[in-house]
Amino acid sequence: MKYTQSRKENTLTIKFKLTSEDWASFDNRAYQQNKGKYNVPGFRKGHVPKNVLENRYGKGLFFEDALYLAAQEYYTQFLETNKDVMPVARPEIDEKSIKIDEKGVAFAIVVTVRPEVVLGQYKGLTIEKSKVATVKKAEVDAELAKVRERNARYVQITDRAVQDGDQINLDYCGKVDGVAFAGGTAEKQTLVIGSHTFIPGFEEQLIGAQIGETRDINVTFPEEYHAEELKGKQAVFTCTIHEISVKELPELDDEFAKDVSEFSTLKEYTADIKKNIKARNEKSAQDADESKLVETVVANATFEIPSQMIEDQIDDYINEFKYQLMYQGLDLEGYFKYTGSTMEKLRQDYKARAEKSVRTRLVFEEIVKAENITADAEAVQAKIAEYAQRIGKPVEEVKASLNQEEMYYFENQVITEALLALLKKENTIA
Repeated sequence: MKYTQSRKENTLTIKFKLTSEDWASFDNRAYQQNKGKYNVPGFRKGHVPKNVLENRYGKGLFFEDALYLAAQEYYTQFLETNKDVMPVARPEIDEKSIKIDEKGVAFAIVVTVRPEVVLGQYKGLTIEKSKVATVKKAEVDAELAKVRERNARYVQITDRAVQDGDQINLDYCGKVDGVAFAGGTAEKQTLVIGSHTFIPGFEEQLIGAQIGETRDINVTFPEEYHAEELKGKQAVFTCTIHEISVKELPELDDEFAKDVSEFSTLKEYTADIKKNIKARNEKSAQDADESKLVETVVANATFEIPSQMIEDQIDDYINEFKYQLMYQGLDLEGYFKYTGSTMEKLRQDYKARAEKSVRTRLVFEEIVKAENITADAEAVQAKIAEYAQRIGKPVEEVKASLNQEEMYYFENQVITEALLALLKKENTIA
């Protein structure tokens, strides 16, 4: 295999030259793979001689298939020989480069490759330290309010009608054009008024209803409703109220602190909440400092990102988003319908994030190479043990189940942490 290579920015061109003998071998392989497709009178299918087929259909009958076979084999050999070449897109044959003569065949493959990253300054930098936000009384009060909400209970009342925020117990029967429909009837159901659990307009019409009262609720199903047969249909729900309950929040006192925490007094519990908020604020400031350091290091590097790498990263984000929607019982088509968005807009929304992610990854990889950072075996095992504990499985069972890609994930975590530790050590945050 003879070849020459040349690179312009992120585009690598590899020119191959095949002798007539080499080309004849690929041409014959193409014939062997395709001869079964042709029917010629006087010959059994798949047994028509090559020269007969070429005389009948043209001399270059198998040229494209032979060229593909040659390009595939030679490109693979080229990558095996040139380990430093890292393609980021599918290779393409340059049609204009194809030359055929009595000596053989020449062609060129063009492929987009990983950019050459020129690192800028990543040591000896000074980053301005972020200020730690002071803990405000409103933050502590808000945390206490959330805990009170989590520990609230509903108490039945009998002396008034339904109000917004009440929890009610009811029966209902829904009908469209006077006919009950599947899933529209239930007994002894619990519903919080204002929770928007039911279709729009349903809960609001129950306000003012008394215990024991039966009333008809008129609603229209949304056009995007999940049941096709109910989309946009008008319906009447006959509802009977059995119980009304109101939310009762616990008193904010020492007994409350004992019930919800390990502390004996509200004062101690409040002080602990304040301490936790302060710790969160300090962590947020540290994260902000780390982000500023990383952004500075990345900005100091010089290179151009191939558009294909950004598009591939966007593809990854969209696939992640698909899984998130799936767990919510939706898909992309439904999401676009509900939001009025499009695939083009979604890809555009991800573009800046994708470019930042790819740029950061490339700079990190270059620093890892420059600093010879490797994954410490003990640290990797510790990461796996943490993961096993988190999912509640024995460590050895988890280790035995890991494939190469999953191992790479843990190794990459260790390498990234080591890299960040190096950046923090070699730079000043003040």
